[in-house]
Amino acid sequence: MKEFENLLVNITNKIGTITINRPDKLNALNKATIAELHDALQTLDQSCHAIIVTGSGTKSFVAGADISEFAHFSASEGENLAALGQQQLFDFIEHLPTPVIAAVNGFALGGGLELAMSCHFRLASDNAKLGLPEVTLGVIPGYGGTQRLPQLVGKGRAMEMILSAQMITANKALEYGLVNYVVPQEELLPLANSIAEKIANNSASAIAKAIESVNANYQDGVNGYQVEIRNFGACFATADFKEGTSAFLEKRKAAFGNK
Repeated sequence: MKEFENLLVNITNKIGTITINRPDKLNALNKATIAELHDALQTLDQSCHAIIVTGSGTKSFVAGADISEFAHFSASEGENLAALGQQQLFDFIEHLPTPVIAAVNGFALGGGLELAMSCHFRLASDNAKLGLPEVTLGVIPGYGGTQRLPQLVGKGRAMEMILSAQMITANKALEYGLVNYVVPQEELLPLANSIAEKIANNSASAIAKAIESVNANYQDGVNGYQVEIRNFGACFATADFKEGTSAFLEKRKAAFGNK
């Protein structure tokens, strides 16, 4: 694994942990960090069975995008910024065949919440604050926030959060279904690792097909049921299926192969 300027990357027992490390900027996303996240995730996808994304320190997961990079952009430059970011990172994470868990350890605002929402699910520390404050800057969320937030919390709540630009607490995010768990700060990464370990014990090939099938429900013009049927059948041709069913019939724990 190569060294990154803005990230810390660790692999333990097939679980990769990416820590966004820009503490002086509250881990804000700039173009360089987005590119590094893409590279790190692409690398970890080859060997890890689960990936955790978090922020350095205790104050912030990601406090937003680095506004200084685009404050003077034209309309076309802004459009290109959103398009590249979505393709390079946010859509990339959503469709990654390796599960990505967001461990939200503080502020997750703007691009930070959009990053967390692109992950397959989210955990939060009890000091977390989440929101999309872009309209206070005269702009809207550009990294998928207007699409993923309604999918996760419903249209009405998403409209209120986006239009009011108000932050919500971790407990409110739990009530909304935006995060799966809220725990004290010191329990956040242990919980993320515990869930990642459970994922890592299962079939990586089946998990990849499950992710693809769930995502299909949210794609225009795609019949998610048909994707599920196709992927269900594809699993029967895998070594993991043979091992999983044999282990069940033989009353032993399955030993799934490496990626």
